[in-house]
Amino acid sequence: KAVEYELVSWIEGACGVAGCAGCEELASLVHFGLTSQDINNTVMPFVTKHAVSSVMVPTLVESVISPLHALAQEHMDTPMLARTHGQPATPTRLGKEVLVMVERLLRSLQVLEGCRHEAKFGGATGGLNALMSASSSVDWHAVADTFVADLGLARQQNTTQIEHYDAFGTLCGALKRINTILIDACRDFWQYISLGYFVTKAVATETGSSTMPHKVNPIDFENAEGNAGIANALLTHFADKLPVSRMQRDLSDSTVLRNIGVAFGHSLLAYKSMSRGISKLRVNQEALKRDLGRNFVVVGEAVQTILRRECVAHPYEKVKALTRGVDPETIDVRHFHAFIDSLDKDEVSAAVRLELKALTPETYLGERASLPADLDELFTQRVADVKRAAAQQGNAM
Repeated sequence: KAVEYELVSWIEGACGVAGCAGCEELASLVHFGLTSQDINNTVMPFVTKHAVSSVMVPTLVESVISPLHALAQEHMDTPMLARTHGQPATPTRLGKEVLVMVERLLRSLQVLEGCRHEAKFGGATGGLNALMSASSSVDWHAVADTFVADLGLARQQNTTQIEHYDAFGTLCGALKRINTILIDACRDFWQYISLGYFVTKAVATETGSSTMPHKVNPIDFENAEGNAGIANALLTHFADKLPVSRMQRDLSDSTVLRNIGVAFGHSLLAYKSMSRGISKLRVNQEALKRDLGRNFVVVGEAVQTILRRECVAHPYEKVKALTRGVDPETIDVRHFHAFIDSLDKDEVSAAVRLELKALTPETYLGERASLPADLDELFTQRVADVKRAAAQQGNAM
C-alpha cells in the first residue's frame, strides 16, 4: 500500500509539472482492482526468471562447467585407480570421472532451464471479483493472461490471494540439485587432493595454515561446499514452506521470500569458489602411476571375466583366492603371471594366456568417454551464449 501511495503522489506531481489534465483520474487507476500479491507474485517470478537466465546459468557455465569440461578433455587418457567403498577398484580415466560431473551438471541445467515461471494475477481471492464488478463486459481473464504473458510468464488460472508456489518449488529443486552435484564434486576433488592425485598450486597472497607452513589446503572446494550447503538449506525451506498457506492466505510467505537473494547469492559464491579451486589444480601423474602400480590386483576383474568367456570352471573363485583380503602391494605382475601359468592348458590356450598377461592397471581402462550428443550441443550453445553476452557488455562499455 505504501508503494501505491508513493506512485499516486509521483503521478500527481509529474502531471502537475507537465500541466496535464485528468491527473486525478489517472492516479485513481493505480492498483485498480488488484491486491498486493498481484504485484508481488508477478514481480518475484519476473525477477527470478531473469536472475536465473542472466546470472545463475551464465556463471555456472563459465565458472564451473567450462573449466571442468576442459579438465576432462585434457586428461581423458590419463589412467587413474578408481575407489569404491574407499577401496581400490577397476581403473578408470581421470577425464572420464570429471566428465561425469559435467554430464550431471548439464542434465540438471536442462531441468533448470525448463522450469516454468508462473505469476498470480487475479485479485483479492483469485476470482477477479473487483475488476468484474467494475466492468462485467471485459474479458478480464484474457486481459490478465495477456499482461502476464507479455512479461514472459505463465499466469496461474485458479488461485487464492497468493500464488501456490509450486513452480517456484520446482525451480528451487533444480537449483538445489545443481548445488548437490557441486557438493559431491567438491568432496571428490578434496579426496583426490588428499590422495595426492592432484596438487593444489600455492598462491603467494594466501597465508595457509596458522601453524603448519608446508600446507596448501583445498579451501576453495571447502568454501564452495559450505556455501552450496547454506543455499540448499534455504532452497529446501522455500520448496517445503511456500506452497503451504492457510486457506486463502497467510503472511508467512512474505518474510521467507525476502531470502531468495540470499540463497542465490550463496549459490553464486559456491560457483565462484569452485572455479578458483579448479584453476589451482595440477594433476600429479607420478602419484597416479604409483597408486596403479601398487594395486595390480584390480586387473583380477578382467582375468576372471576372460576366463568366464573361455568357460573355465569357477574362475571368480580362483581369482578371489589369489587376491581377496591380502595387502594389494604384495600381489604384483609376477603373481598374476604365475597364476596364469598354473591354469589348465586344456582350458586356457596359449593365445588366451598371452591376452591375460598383457593386462595391466594402466591399460585396463574401458571405453573412452564422451558427452551425449544433446548435452554436447547444449554445452556448445551455452558457452557461445556466455561469450556473446560478454562481447555485448564490452561493446556497451
